[in-house]
Amino acid sequence: MRLPLLAALGSLIALIAPSLAAAGPGLVVGAVEDDVRANSLVEAEAKMTTFRLSGFRAVRITSFWRPGLTKPSDDELMTLRNVGDAAARNGVQVYVTVMSPGSATTPLTEDAQADFASYAAAIVREAPSIEHVIIGNEPNLNRFWLPQFALDGTSASPAAYLALLSQTYDAIKRASSTATVYGAAVSPRGTDRPDGARPTHSPTTFIQGLGIAYRASGRTRRVMDAFAIHVYGDNSSVAPTVAHPLNTSIGVADYDKLVRLLGEAFDGTAQPGSTLPILYGEYGVESEIPASKASLYTGTEPTTTKPVSEATQAAYYRQALALAFCQPTVEGVLLFLSRDERARASWQSGIYYVDGTPKSSRPLVTKALDRTTGGSITRCPGVELPVRTSYLRFGTRSAAKRGVFRVSFRCDLDCRYWVRLENAETHATKLAAKGSAEVGELVQADLGTRRLKAGTYRYTIRLIHPVNPAPATLRRGPGFSLP
Repeated sequence: MRLPLLAALGSLIALIAPSLAAAGPGLVVGAVEDDVRANSLVEAEAKMTTFRLSGFRAVRITSFWRPGLTKPSDDELMTLRNVGDAAARNGVQVYVTVMSPGSATTPLTEDAQADFASYAAAIVREAPSIEHVIIGNEPNLNRFWLPQFALDGTSASPAAYLALLSQTYDAIKRASSTATVYGAAVSPRGTDRPDGARPTHSPTTFIQGLGIAYRASGRTRRVMDAFAIHVYGDNSSVAPTVAHPLNTSIGVADYDKLVRLLGEAFDGTAQPGSTLPILYGEYGVESEIPASKASLYTGTEPTTTKPVSEATQAAYYRQALALAFCQPTVEGVLLFLSRDERARASWQSGIYYVDGTPKSSRPLVTKALDRTTGGSITRCPGVELPVRTSYLRFGTRSAAKRGVFRVSFRCDLDCRYWVRLENAETHATKLAAKGSAEVGELVQADLGTRRLKAGTYRYTIRLIHPVNPAPATLRRGPGFSLP
């Protein structure tokens, strides 16, 4: 039974795969979603195909290190390989967060950090389709990392986390020189109060602490290839366009502040700072649950969450994508999540309800994800996107002799096109077709049916981006003679 199902899935993927190319501008759009984990390739293929058709081009999953482990179990490695292989077949990029389950298992000792580093390195070595690894999760929060502060109230977690990050970076690079290591994965807020009920660091002070610890370490190599940060709003009712110029929080609209902090922390050292690629590793907006779905969920929504309508959720996701698209060093945005969590105290920020049925926000978010990949989510000052063809086939001479004139192609970004059949000697247009296409869409431009007199002809195609245009791309086919 498995082989026919796998073959059927493969056929489906083959049909859609040409439209799953990576974003031309380079901004990766995806979601955090452990639901795609599967212990069989068949199941992983099915889950990943559905995930990709929602517009997601990247997924972040979690692999938990626990004290004493120096590599993932065989079952865990099989799951990671399944996810990685299924993602590759669907044009989805995989990020794996390697983390301890919580602050009770924070890797603080040399031995624990060595074990953690070995565990992370084993993933890229034994699951080679995994090439993007995030080290830890929100180490600026006491929920995931303790201690945050020393007994005398001085900052402790940035330096301790840097020691872990350094060891893990080196171990991963020994296992795979091409793997990308993401550091920090910090929360967008924190109190900076060692004597508070919940001792945490703000992302501002954590970044500053990382820089101080790095410079004090004397290290002459980098510790990360990119910086990850979670950029939630203060609550779900706050738009991503709201910045925090007067406090230590960091959201999507605080890009300039974040780049400045990274520069102050690392510029002038072996670790890039202001030029460091940034991954918005989590951004989520909770939507209200309609009465018809309420029985699927458990518990009570915290009053601090302030969920919004599904239309507002979609609008905020679109705004966040548009902001990130114009931020030069931001490489990706991962929404949290694709599907709701069941407990109301957790997250209902997906574009699917907990039972897998789509919310009304789903088509709007999918469109925003597609337009981001296509480069049309917004106009960015100074950005010019040249359009290329990822597939191009000009009509044949034999078809032209029958009076049939067609050109098939796909654009690697959203595009406007003008397809012509010209006289190769005079360049006079004989037949033409104009139109627009979305990224990866198969266009079969029919120039009409016509009998042409004897002569030499040639197809041309002109492509230009509809929102952020660079000079037009012109492709010419070979000349052919009629009759």
